[in-house]
Amino acid sequence: MAAPILRKFSRTTAIINNHQRSFHLAIKTMGAYDAEFNKAKERLNSLKEDPGNEAKLKIYALFKQATVGKCNVPKPGMMDIVGKYKWNAWNDLGDISQDEAQKQYIELVDTLAGAETKESSGAQSGTDQKFETLAVSCADGIYSITLNRPSKKNAITVQMYEELILALKEAGADSSVVIATVTGAGDFYCSGNDLSNFMNIPPEGIGAMAVKGGELLERFVSAFIDFPKPLIGLVNGPAVGVSVTVLGLFDAVYASDRASFHTPFSQLGQSPEGCSSYTFPKLMGAAKASEMLLFNKKISAAEAFNRNLVTQVIPDDVFTKETSAKVQAIAKLPKESMSFSKVLIRDAEREKLHSVNKEECRVLVGRWQSNECMTAIMNFFQQKASSKL
Repeated sequence: MAAPILRKFSRTTAIINNHQRSFHLAIKTMGAYDAEFNKAKERLNSLKEDPGNEAKLKIYALFKQATVGKCNVPKPGMMDIVGKYKWNAWNDLGDISQDEAQKQYIELVDTLAGAETKESSGAQSGTDQKFETLAVSCADGIYSITLNRPSKKNAITVQMYEELILALKEAGADSSVVIATVTGAGDFYCSGNDLSNFMNIPPEGIGAMAVKGGELLERFVSAFIDFPKPLIGLVNGPAVGVSVTVLGLFDAVYASDRASFHTPFSQLGQSPEGCSSYTFPKLMGAAKASEMLLFNKKISAAEAFNRNLVTQVIPDDVFTKETSAKVQAIAKLPKESMSFSKVLIRDAEREKLHSVNKEECRVLVGRWQSNECMTAIMNFFQQKASSKL
């Protein structure tokens, strides 16, 4: 999604310690799960990775419910965005007992810790250590980029944006690389921008952060526009927001039959990015592009194929095997011939794409600072958090 890439979040320990300190640890739990609850708090502090604001809201709310009970404080004002999120998360727990809140808190922390352990161990093999949010490998002329935050549906953080820019730069400069591919780890290709980037931003800081976000987004999309070699998307599952819009800049896109494509910009008070305001009408026609970019239509892999966004749809049970064979065959084609041809094709509209990218980012910087956008994001995030509590 075209959310502003505003800043990284503080570590989970800081968030939890803040709300624990607000009670001065004066409230002692007296529930059925006291021992496990205290161990879970310690385990939470040992997490190395920020679990994301959605999980932190759940943690906050369950901790309050477990130690205080039902929400008993006034709702914060509209300008206190963080306070309002936290109040809503707590209030949405309603009348669940303190014992039940302890139990859910323990289960959530155990899930987060287990996912982190699995994700960390899975990233060790074949990954360049300079990349933390990507799994990157290069063999037989194929530079493979995997979005590697499966427990977060590969939602894009500021760090992932920077790492993707770096990975594309490296692949373009490496003479051994013939083609590059992008796919996602786990069941999702990419769930778009991490909307919790909107959290923890004081009202007076929104403008500056929006400008920084626009600059980062423009650099990110430019990395795709200027990539000098064939670039192939391997869409292994649902794709949302910017992960969909930049597909118009790929040279081929192979999609699993379980993939879907969604660009809900209007729903979030935002506007298109990734050059999609130009590439989508060109690929699909104006009416079909408007269905996605203006009216938030989510389409299947088959529909994406019919709209020329996808090159081929492949059954999910053979997706990895068949795409691997396709990529290996392409990598054996004459390297220089493909590179020169790619440059010729892209040069025909490179200037236009950069112009579109710049204008899209300019408009988005304004949208990110609008009350309409902030309200839409807050409502979306609140509904999402409430539905999973």
